Amino acid sequence: MAQDHGGRFLLRIEDIDTSRARCAFEAQIYDDLAWLGLTWETPVLRQSDNMNNYRQAIDKLWKSGLIYPCSCNRRDIQVALSAPQEGAVLTGPDGPIYPGTCRHVPDPDAPIPDTSALRLNMARTMPLLRDLRYTETGLNAGTVDFSTEELTQTLGDIVLARRDMGTSYHLSVVLDDAVQDITHVVRGADLAEATRIHVVLQRLLRLPTPVYHHHRLIRDNAGKRLAKRDDARAIAKYRAEGFTPHDIRGWVGLD
Repeated sequence: MAQDHGGRFLLRIEDIDTSRARCAFEAQIYDDLAWLGLTWETPVLRQSDNMNNYRQAIDKLWKSGLIYPCSCNRRDIQVALSAPQEGAVLTGPDGPIYPGTCRHVPDPDAPIPDTSALRLNMARTMPLLRDLRYTETGLNAGTVDFSTEELTQTLGDIVLARRDMGTSYHLSVVLDDAVQDITHVVRGADLAEATRIHVVLQRLLRLPTPVYHHHRLIRDNAGKRLAKRDDARAIAKYRAEGFTPHDIRGWVGLD
């Protein structure tokens, strides 16, 4: 797609979760992409090399009073959501909407705690946001508009920095897209709903919003999406069975 439009194709290794990052996994990514006929510029940006950039963004949001520390674990959240309440439990891109147990406005001059997760205070964020939209050229192509009023129910107070890594996927990709001057993002449909989170962060941090192209996912015979972490079929298995790069690209709608 990039070459067809005179653009540059950039690859990024998103390795902020060091508990899952493995040299063997990274090598397999390079091998699979090369087999698919893709070439990319080097050096490849590695998120683990950009932690200082993520910390600066966290500092900015903290001093603006837009994030707060949260000590809740998954069980705490489940218990809070299981308590009697009106209506069904709301779910967003990252799972059940956080009930706000730890929500407060911390002292912006206090040091940022490094033993808690940091969540975006969506209620305080909403007045700062206007005309939220992005362009989609993949599945459900068109201009996607969404309002500030729906953010508390569809996104909630999302985690921007996990306690074990000091950042999050959402914050990191938004900052990296800006650093790399990314104009078009191509990724799987499983991340389509998360795009609203990314647009919100782009507005708060005054960063440009790329055009997004979400493609179909490859699924095995049981309907499980391709993902090494849960033993779904890997591209190497399709290669061994005689499938071609053309087949793979066709399955995701990129041929």
